[in-house]
Parts: sequence; structure tokens; C-alpha cells
Amino acid sequence: MSESALRVLYEDEHLLAVDKPADLLMHPSWLDRAETDTLAGRVKTYWAGAKVHTIHRLDRPTSGVVLIARTDAVARALADAFRDHKVDKTYWAIARGFTEHRFDCDHPLKEELDAIADAQASPDKAAQPARTRFRRLGISTLDAPVSRYPQARFSLLECRPQTGRKHQIRRHLKHLRHPILGDTRYGDRHQNRWAREHLPFDSLMLRAVQLGFEHPITGMYTVISSGLSPQWQAVLANLGWAGLGMVSEPGIQTALPYRHKETL
Repeated sequence: MSESALRVLYEDEHLLAVDKPADLLMHPSWLDRAETDTLAGRVKTYWAGAKVHTIHRLDRPTSGVVLIARTDAVARALADAFRDHKVDKTYWAIARGFTEHRFDCDHPLKEELDAIADAQASPDKAAQPARTRFRRLGISTLDAPVSRYPQARFSLLECRPQTGRKHQIRRHLKHLRHPILGDTRYGDRHQNRWAREHLPFDSLMLRAVQLGFEHPITGMYTVISSGLSPQWQAVLANLGWAGLGMVSEPGIQTALPYRHKETL
């Protein structure tokens, strides 16, 4: 598969689900004006120039499931579902240290303003409610010192954001002192330096592994999974998690009459 190829997870006449690689921009950005390769551009090429309606965003270093709508009406319906918290989002993250088995973070997050896009926004806006639910899937210890610690310790986490604040999972795990491996903005530089030397990775270890939502046309509850990328599989193998079960295989998994429920 070429670097500019599109990994399609699901497609019908109304929407498209793709697996965004880590370090690929969603759209052209002032942050990197020289970068011409974007997810939106790849989809436009795939659709032979047709209009692209991206519904939601993943941070540049985050990989995983992204939904694209074919029409304005489908885009509005899916955007409303995201806004009304009717999309069940599941991420996997590798964090520093040993976390609890199950825990929530309700730490409010102050809006992070974009220097250009949010130039007119008030910097004094109050912190907004934010909630993320976490479940620990595994722990790993490697006998190699990191900074002042004699061993390297990691937790594999399932993360379910209940709100949609910017960088929410990354900021919540930083707040809890369990930053994500490879996070150059909110992470631990000692851990990141150690990981680059000892593990086969070169990006943020945060992946959108699954989305569950009501299909805006059929009304069926649809679950789409990204599976694990080769890099994720390699890192998990190095940390002793090679046999750990994935959420589900890539692609569309379930189609049931829609009934939204709060995730556990």
C-alpha cells in the first residue's frame, strides 16, 4: 500500500469510514503550510474530486477511525450525533505507569485556542466540563531504567470520552500523571526518549479503534472498527501484549435497531 493510499474500513452510498494514519493532517493547516498530503485530499482523490464532508477530527498524531459523509444532509445528521453525545467512541492508549483497573476523569478543560482560527475568541472563557472513562486492559514492566525509576512501567488503556473537548484523552491522562507514550505535547520527555530507543514506534500511542453510531439513513446501529496498525501490533508484542484481544476485526461489525446507551 502506497503512502497516499486510503485504507477503507466501510463504505456505502451515504458515508465512508477510513483508517487515518498517525501524523497525517485531516485538512491543510497553517501549522504546516508545506504539507500537501491530507486525509481530506486522499478522500477527494478516492472520490474522483467529489465534495468531502469530514464529520469529526482526530489530532494529527492520532490514528484510527474517521467518518466521512457524501452529502450535506448526512454530514449534518452525523455532526448532530457527535454534538449530542450519541456516538460511542473507543480509543486505545499506552500510558506511563500502572493505572487503576477502572477509573473516570471529570477534570474540566479550558479551551485551547488556535492562534489563527480562534483569534477572536476570548482567552478568559471558563473551563468546560469534560469526562473520560478508562478501563485498564493490561500492564507491562520492562527491566530498563527510565529517568529516576529503575523499571519502565506501562498500562494499556481503553478510553471512552463522554464529551468532545480538544485533546481530551491526552490532557486527562496528563492530569492523572499517566501521560500517553509518544505525546510530545502533554507527555513525559524522559519516557518518550526511552521509548524511542527501546520500542518500535515513532508516533503518539493513541488510536481510535471503534465508533458506534446510528446510521443517519438506515437508522441501524453501526459499529466500525479500525483494528490495530502494524506499529501498534509491534509495540504490543514488545510489551508482552501480543495475545491481547482486539475490540473487533477491522470494518463494519454490527447492524442493530438503534438504541443509544451510555457506555460502561
